[in-house]
Amino acid sequence: MSKYVVTNPATGESGAPFAQTTDAQISAAIDAAHTTHQGWSKTTTVAERSELIERVAQLHRDRRENLAEIIVREMGKPYEQALGEVDFTADIYSFYATNGEKFLADEAIPEFEGEGEAFIRRSSLGVLLGIMPWNFPYYQVARFAGPNLVLGNTILLKHASQCPESAAAMEKIFNDAGFPAGAYQNLYADSKQIEGVIADPRVQGVSLTGSERAGAAVAETAGRYLKKVVLELGGSDPFILLSTDDMDATVEAAIAGRNDNNAQACNAAKRFVVIESLYAEFLEKFTAKMLEMTPSNPMDEDTYLGPLSSAGAADGLEEQVSRAVKQGATLHARGDRSGTYFSGVVLTDVTPAMDAHHEEFFGPVAIVYSVKDEAAAVELANDTPFGLGSYLFSTDKDQVLRVADQIEAGMVYVNGVGLDSPELPFGGIKRSGFGRELGRFGIEEFVNRKLIRILK
Repeated sequence: MSKYVVTNPATGESGAPFAQTTDAQISAAIDAAHTTHQGWSKTTTVAERSELIERVAQLHRDRRENLAEIIVREMGKPYEQALGEVDFTADIYSFYATNGEKFLADEAIPEFEGEGEAFIRRSSLGVLLGIMPWNFPYYQVARFAGPNLVLGNTILLKHASQCPESAAAMEKIFNDAGFPAGAYQNLYADSKQIEGVIADPRVQGVSLTGSERAGAAVAETAGRYLKKVVLELGGSDPFILLSTDDMDATVEAAIAGRNDNNAQACNAAKRFVVIESLYAEFLEKFTAKMLEMTPSNPMDEDTYLGPLSSAGAADGLEEQVSRAVKQGATLHARGDRSGTYFSGVVLTDVTPAMDAHHEEFFGPVAIVYSVKDEAAAVELANDTPFGLGSYLFSTDKDQVLRVADQIEAGMVYVNGVGLDSPELPFGGIKRSGFGRELGRFGIEEFVNRKLIRILK
């Protein structure tokens, strides 16, 4: 039986399962994607493909309310935040539609001093597979599909099993925008089938956003078949507070950094590293704000924190908190839990000997540390297997640049949260994966940078 089914985490109600894609259908999809790349991709211009991507952007805007309602049902995202995700998704498509020709223009090699000329011409690779997560059902797809369709790669998209409705809605948008059959196809596939897709010689690369375990499995398979991989995995991003001239505003930023998207974002602030002179004040105000947030119906207009994505997710988070306490962490404060509705938790006195120090908490759980000085803050921030993003708060510009240079992460955001933008590259290091999405770098991952040398 297919695992693709919508189970509303706010109500527990499940819809009818979506039929799993058969092996024969997957084979036909690869055939179509390859044929479309060999034909349509090689006979259309970047400008023509960009025009289609702009239509995709506009259809997201036209259908924003319906699209938002879908992901509220699928993963419990508060409705207002769901609308925001749709809007951001549309902006990403528009960004690549606007900048595709510039990003893919021929590039002269200024260092070349030989006879004739030499330049780089960028072109597509072929069929790509995208494996996407449930926590940002539209945004994650846009980061992958937008730049690659402008480039001319064709897309096979395997979405999370709890997101079949949004997956179908996106496939319809690409079809309605005028993309040819085979350019973008949705697969309701299982892991065994996906392994076969990666192995197919016509598939040239795979991009996955998800867990470390999934990333390792996909990278192992892709490596066996010499396929390019981009991975965006977990994170346990530090929020480093060294100085502030407005503690209340800093605490509000910390709350948003931890709890946006029901506190289920890879690049959320999860570990709060606070200079000891500010620790007591920060902890008091931050804890009060964490306890103020009571999860509620995600369809209500004023809901900020909805349910976690599933009963399994809530149970897993509960087990992590209990284990942390058993190992010696202090449960500084926590709200109530009711099923998937998980209120805020603040942990202190966590040490490197505890699992909690090295794990990712995917929900409204915050670990707060006190450090004596800047050097200790940097050391603690880097003491993690992850390296996705980070947040640094300081009123000293010299300190900001000094500390930012030392942080082991793919991104450093200074004196603010929620600063993502289509033109800014996104990605991490260490066990948070490799490769970049968004910005110019997002269109450079699955590209053939072909050298053309002309003697006469």
